[in-house]
Amino acid sequence: MNKRVGNLLSRLLTRTASKTSPLSNLMNLASVGSRTFSQTSSISSNAFDRSKPHVNIGTIGHVGDGKTTLTAAITKILAAKGGTNFLDYDAIDNTPVERARGITISTAHVEYETVKRHYSHTDCPGYVDYIDNMIIGGTQMDGAIVVMTATHGQIFQAKEHLLLAGQVGIQHLVVFVNKVDTIDDLKILESFETEMRELLNECGFAGNDVPIVIGSALCALEGRQPEIGEQAIIKLLDAVDENIPIPERELNKPFLMPVENIFSISDEDTVVTGCVERGSLKKGEEVEIVGRNATPLKAIVAGIQMFKKELDSVMAGDNAGVLLRGIRRDQLKRGMVLAKPGTAQAHTKILSSLYILSKDEGGRHSGFSENYKPQMFIRTANVTVVMKFPSEVKDHSMKVMPGDNVEMEFDLIHPTPLEAGQRFNIREACKTVCTGLITRIIA
Repeated sequence: MNKRVGNLLSRLLTRTASKTSPLSNLMNLASVGSRTFSQTSSISSNAFDRSKPHVNIGTIGHVGDGKTTLTAAITKILAAKGGTNFLDYDAIDNTPVERARGITISTAHVEYETVKRHYSHTDCPGYVDYIDNMIIGGTQMDGAIVVMTATHGQIFQAKEHLLLAGQVGIQHLVVFVNKVDTIDDLKILESFETEMRELLNECGFAGNDVPIVIGSALCALEGRQPEIGEQAIIKLLDAVDENIPIPERELNKPFLMPVENIFSISDEDTVVTGCVERGSLKKGEEVEIVGRNATPLKAIVAGIQMFKKELDSVMAGDNAGVLLRGIRRDQLKRGMVLAKPGTAQAHTKILSSLYILSKDEGGRHSGFSENYKPQMFIRTANVTVVMKFPSEVKDHSMKVMPGDNVEMEFDLIHPTPLEAGQRFNIREACKTVCTGLITRIIA
């Protein structure tokens, strides 16, 4: 890999970008609206160390609850212990829109280490208009930190995020109650914890077993009130180490990585980033890029990086960037997959088993009929589907109602890499309508 390409790859792969960011011009990289860590990464070493177990976690919660502030505080506290570089708030929310509005729009990936583990941390958006980015980020997590503030109304706002976490497959949580420096009455915290555990149970989690840590990310960031600042962050990280299990990775299966973001280096060189779902990949190997097209694209892997560290290979669970030689940016879309040649296929028709969410579960208030056209979220793909009853159903005029379990066929508007046994979510108008399982590939 030449030095110019290597430098750009380093700057891209420690940060995911807004999908509309114009990254093709190297000289303009620092000034465009991309969310890159072009100056620093949160791990100080230039060599990627696999001596510790690797876990993918992230922060989820409502807008304004302090997810990005907490992410910055974690890197600051761990930087003081060595092995992690501090990333301040502006290094994480670093697009002009995010700084101006004070909200996270696209997901951010940060790297840090505790004594026991190495973490890739996804800072997810909480703002309702960007919740789709949170869903895609959430599908890559082994566990999550739910960030909340103990004020009136926050329990209700947390419900949507807890339901979404369960719907995208996040099973292991730690709760961080933030901004306690603004609360004078300790009774509020006691009642909040009780309500929070009840809500966790209601949303399908083991509420009595989920650790709840109270503190102030801002105090930790500013070095104030250590009992609710630094000490709370340390307690939180201990809870994450102890309560989010190390997942079993599918290392022996053929390589597959869903494409999350795409960056152009030159007319014929493109970087794709994502979390490796299974298998392993080495520099110099051939991959197929599956999805959108009737015939897969083929490319040679010219480089691999994780958080500014150049690697010879990546494996399941790694958040990586892959440099594809001979592929243009306009040939690729989020939701495609990189795969070992001959092991992945794109499909346009499937049979699915569905559960239709009730109103209380965040779903629709009313039912829907055949030919309903919502969005299907699977891996990093977001594709419109036309939902139809199977041919053996006699009455195609009936409605599917909230709370129903039903089988339906999906016609996808473009070829999408799918497999029997995969789970997915169906969304419409900023709400999840149903969850499902692919039971059979039809075409």
